[in-house]
Amino acid sequence: MKTILGLIGGGERDAVILRTAHAAAEPVSAHLDFLHVHVNAANAARHNRVEFAMGTALHNAMQRLETRAKTFSQVAADNVRAYCAGSEIEVCDTPTSGERVTASFREETNAEIERLIFHARHSDLVVLGRAKQTQGLSPDTLERLVMNCGRPVLLAASAAPRTLTGTVMVCWNESSHAARALAMATPYLTAAKRVVFTSVAQGIERSAKAVYDLAERFAWNGVSAEAQLLPLKTGGVPNTLVEAAADCDADLMVMGAYGHSRMREMIFGSCTDALIRQADRPILLMH
Repeated sequence: MKTILGLIGGGERDAVILRTAHAAAEPVSAHLDFLHVHVNAANAARHNRVEFAMGTALHNAMQRLETRAKTFSQVAADNVRAYCAGSEIEVCDTPTSGERVTASFREETNAEIERLIFHARHSDLVVLGRAKQTQGLSPDTLERLVMNCGRPVLLAASAAPRTLTGTVMVCWNESSHAARALAMATPYLTAAKRVVFTSVAQGIERSAKAVYDLAERFAWNGVSAEAQLLPLKTGGVPNTLVEAAADCDADLMVMGAYGHSRMREMIFGSCTDALIRQADRPILLMH
């Protein structure tokens, strides 16, 4: 894991995203490729309440959106420069040799979600803030990114993390999505002080054997791993996992994402979305 893409919006949450990306880069001495997506007024209008404006009102609304977009771009660049200077991170176009974190900054101006997915696919990990967007991106940016980029996505919490490699909790449900998330998170598991493999019992006897077998296999390779099989609590699987993360004071949660069809999730609700809403911790997601 050598290149980490960080999505910087130019808002008040940038500090948390910058620190989260830095925490992800430190254990693997990765290059931080910070990206700001400049959403022009026409695209931003699709996600703002200007569709019913007419005449002068429409013109003024579009001007405000364009001014905001320019401000976000300038603030994003300033925030990256200031953070790198304060953290003594070398800013360079390409990674340099040596065991240290480096960084770069770029901006995209058109076809925002398509270009974001493009850059994500050319990176080893993507870091971004919570689902609510204020810089003009589509509200479903997180879901589309996770579903389509083919790379792990690290979702920042509301506060900057101390570390991501203290206690790592792996949410295991014996699915291909969970297996892919586990594989992508391996650099952090091997660097962690403690790894807790967690599964929620739902009447499937093999769950207990599977989660304990996983912990045993990682322990063979020198990882401080343990396993727990939890009874399903009120609030379902998301609430059970959120409480488990609080109990072990997890610095990072790892889980497979959007395992069911979109139609099923629209009808019955998404476990991934529910957990993201409830768990205010860094979460590494992989579809």
